Amino acid sequence: MERTHGALPHWSQEGAVHFVTFRLHDSIPAAALERWHRERAEWLAVRGEAPDRDGWFERLSPDHRREYSRRFGRAVEDEMDRGMGSCVLRQPEHARIVADALEHFHGERYVLGDYVIMPNHVHLLVMPGAEQRIGAILQSWKSFTARAINERAGRRGALWQRESFDHIVRNRRQLDRLAGYIAENPIKAKLPAGEYLHRPVEWEPM
Repeated sequence: MERTHGALPHWSQEGAVHFVTFRLHDSIPAAALERWHRERAEWLAVRGEAPDRDGWFERLSPDHRREYSRRFGRAVEDEMDRGMGSCVLRQPEHARIVADALEHFHGERYVLGDYVIMPNHVHLLVMPGAEQRIGAILQSWKSFTARAINERAGRRGALWQRESFDHIVRNRRQLDRLAGYIAENPIKAKLPAGEYLHRPVEWEPM
């Protein structure tokens, strides 16, 4: 297993299914992001750490690591799920570019599971193949789709947020819950057909 961290911790494990979320660069307002950074710095200061110190996450106790992930990871996820920003993925031709990129190396570099492409973010389940790392797969998707969508939309600049959310799926119950979460995303957002792409998968018993 490999572990890295930025604003969020990241784990990668060969042969494991990963739940992944990546979002458009403008999917959270600057004011909300500033508030999140301020609250995170205050929370860490109480525990004798700061986000600009190397290795701060590893020095947190296991309980504090779990609390951090629940408190700050979930807060940002909820904020971004509100459909803010340019929402360029609402355009079917842009969503199709992402879907084609996700499916391109399915069965070769990874096994792609359920996914939903929302107006300002993507949720998916994926199992990297042998010697493949989730970070490298994500970078490939984001790099290709950013160039293609920017060119088609006649826009410039960053398309995706630099950091993505990922989580290793530990058991079948968790897999089913996450597949349900993916399916419910457009329903909760009350999106009409045509403003999202959802692909469900029938998983074999684990």
